[in-house]
Amino acid sequence: MARFSIRAHPTRWRWVLWALLAVGFLLVSFHRVTTAVLADDLSRAFDTTGAELGMLHASFFYIYAALQLPSGILVDRVGSRRVAAAGLTVMSLGVFGFALAPTYALAFASRALLGLGGSVLYTATLRFLANWYRSDEFATMTGWTIAAAGMGGVLATTPLAIAIDSADWRSVLLAIGVGGVGLAVVTFFVVRDRPRDAGFQPLDGVQPPTTRIEFSTVVENTKRVLREGETWLMGTMLFLVLGTNFTVLGLWGVPYISDLYDVSVRTASLVVFAGNVAFLVGSPLMGTLSDRLGHRTELILLSCIVFTVAYSLIFLFVTPPLLVAGGLLFAALFVMGGAVIAFTVAKERHGATASATATGAINSMGYFGAAVFPAVMGYALDAYWTGETVAGARVYTPAGYRVAFGIATAAGVVAVVCAYLLHRRESRVESSPSGHPEPSD
Repeated sequence: MARFSIRAHPTRWRWVLWALLAVGFLLVSFHRVTTAVLADDLSRAFDTTGAELGMLHASFFYIYAALQLPSGILVDRVGSRRVAAAGLTVMSLGVFGFALAPTYALAFASRALLGLGGSVLYTATLRFLANWYRSDEFATMTGWTIAAAGMGGVLATTPLAIAIDSADWRSVLLAIGVGGVGLAVVTFFVVRDRPRDAGFQPLDGVQPPTTRIEFSTVVENTKRVLREGETWLMGTMLFLVLGTNFTVLGLWGVPYISDLYDVSVRTASLVVFAGNVAFLVGSPLMGTLSDRLGHRTELILLSCIVFTVAYSLIFLFVTPPLLVAGGLLFAALFVMGGAVIAFTVAKERHGATASATATGAINSMGYFGAAVFPAVMGYALDAYWTGETVAGARVYTPAGYRVAFGIATAAGVVAVVCAYLLHRRESRVESSPSGHPEPSD
């Protein structure tokens, strides 16, 4: 009876459907940051330099970033259910390939396949939210969606380290790949794109498109999104913030703690674990705060400032007390929940037919940063490497990490400038008699 009751009420049932999509996005987040805990294993398995390891990590993001705008267009055109199910299937094939890869080249290609499949999950989820939730619920639900990604990052730290201590890393990834295939099947048969598709009347205050979006409309929406200066300001800000955070927490955070504080990978992963918990908690809290206060760009700007201060302190001190270093990483990840309010700003600037296109455009720029920063920081670390290795894995120097965190600090400064300009432009629009430009559906 309880299950029937949930199924009979659209405002309850939508939580079940959202949860399926959110678990898919959790898997995306898990796989994109596993390289932090696996860094030593991958270095030994494929005999990599820091730059090569950075490129292996970033191979996921090269194709992921490139496909964010196309995936948004595809989701607007085809719908969340089919796109998400297909993405989960392709991502699982990438997991199998990566787990079984005998060479660096095959591992690189498999992580790229992971990125191909994972590239559609976020925009598919945001499109679902636009169809099932009101505008004043959107930032909150976006926050909860990103919290699911934070949980994926949490699982990719200490829990993953414990799992690969009990079984080899290849076996662990294979098991997770099987789970991804199962989730793809359930998503295809259970998720519905709109309330009407699930047998419900339209929800109060929610206006999803009632007909299939024409290709010409998609083309015009794309042109309009890319013409806007706000799109490029938000995209550049996310390029810097997401790119830096996903590189530090997804690749170099564990080696940084392990190398400079002389602790085990499992202990280092606990520090990164805390950072991912911050991401998990910060996103829904900042999204809810934004919806309740009605402030968007103010929180984005504040978040970018805190992000910059956190990394600048690590840059200045390099090895502050371990608890302090963990706290700074916690702060940098917590306020990423404020930076991603940009997705709500992008969605609110455009009509229902363009929401996934708009969010996909700025998401593409954000994840392009996640493709660029790993290799950039890897080159910086290699430049100061003294030749020291432990069990076949490179050990990097404080000077190298200072340069790497200097890059993170510089990225933060530019992100603050972008956030400030975005706030100024949005404030001028809101204070004008006409408000935002009328969206064209």
